[in-house]
Amino acid sequence: MLGDFTYSNPTRLYFGKNSLDGLAKELPNYGKNILLTYGGGSIKKSGIYDSVVAVLKSAGKNIIELPGVMANPTVEKLNEGRKLAKDNNVDLILAVGGGSVCDYSKAVSVSAYYDGDAWEKFFLKMEEPDNKIIPVGCVLTMVGTGSEMNGGSVITNHEQKLKIGHIFGDNVFPKFSILNPEYTFTVPQYQMVAGFFDIMSHIMEQYFSNDDDNTSDYLAEGLMKSLVHSSRIAVKNPKDYEARSNIMWTATWALNTLIAKGKSTDWEVHMIGQSVGAYTNATHGMTLAAVSLAYYRHIMNDGLKKFARFAVNVWGVNPEGKNDSELAEAGLKALESWMKEIGVVMKLKELGVTPEMYDGIADGTFLLGGGYRKLTREEVIEILKESM
Repeated sequence: MLGDFTYSNPTRLYFGKNSLDGLAKELPNYGKNILLTYGGGSIKKSGIYDSVVAVLKSAGKNIIELPGVMANPTVEKLNEGRKLAKDNNVDLILAVGGGSVCDYSKAVSVSAYYDGDAWEKFFLKMEEPDNKIIPVGCVLTMVGTGSEMNGGSVITNHEQKLKIGHIFGDNVFPKFSILNPEYTFTVPQYQMVAGFFDIMSHIMEQYFSNDDDNTSDYLAEGLMKSLVHSSRIAVKNPKDYEARSNIMWTATWALNTLIAKGKSTDWEVHMIGQSVGAYTNATHGMTLAAVSLAYYRHIMNDGLKKFARFAVNVWGVNPEGKNDSELAEAGLKALESWMKEIGVVMKLKELGVTPEMYDGIADGTFLLGGGYRKLTREEVIEILKESM
């Protein structure tokens, strides 16, 4: 492994069928006022809401509810939440839902006690909080983002046609997260498989960088193989506990900063996908799926040896008689076949993208340099066209 790094992860995880017991253990560490954030009400239909509220009431907590957190949380919703948190002197924000609810709660946590424009400070200028931060805990109901064990937060500004993620430091990581695989059983198939690809994309974004012999790459390959295996089971039987538990655990380790160590990492697929999301409000994992193949074929020759390794070590492509180019293409074909098998969106037009959006999406795409190639704006437009 090349380069120096520091590794720390302060989030405590409670995993398994009885993991909600961990919430009762954690609550004495925080004050009386709990801001309960959640989405559109599916947690009430599933009974998760009642279970969580029962634990909060047993601990004598005062519950302030903030429902309606959308799949792509907006600036307006952020401003609503930060005001509610500050006005009620909230001691803990408890996010019950998927990655969007967790992401949103972290954004509220850093901005509640900031008096200025939180969007400008934390997402446009990417500044770190120098004000009071409210601690966050998560009860996860959908997997994919890894938000339960990282400092990431993504907010959408529809007026500016921007969707921006900020990776905050350890002080913004959830203090604890509850991971019960059974809580993910009621997620609709479309959202479930979108989450599966989000996990795969997180791993690939870190894997496709650097050429040294890096332990992080071996870990990434194992995570990808586990995901592919379990996802094939889960799409046929979404209530297979073993498959869903493996996927949940893979999602956490895919983006809790571990496999990024010693790596420069890429993240250009996410930059394009997030810009697509700002224009279409499409499900995040599906925006990534729609642009990934075109992007990776575009940069394949710049990281040929890693793409060839991906084919052999992740997909089991037989290297005999094949050069690196042939192996690399076979690996991407195997990825494409798996994507079709689990049922993700393959083309941008399925998400409502039109040619008239190309320029705006390209303008909203941050061009990074951590992968095998730094794109130009013109190349982003080429990739968008190839993804249609």
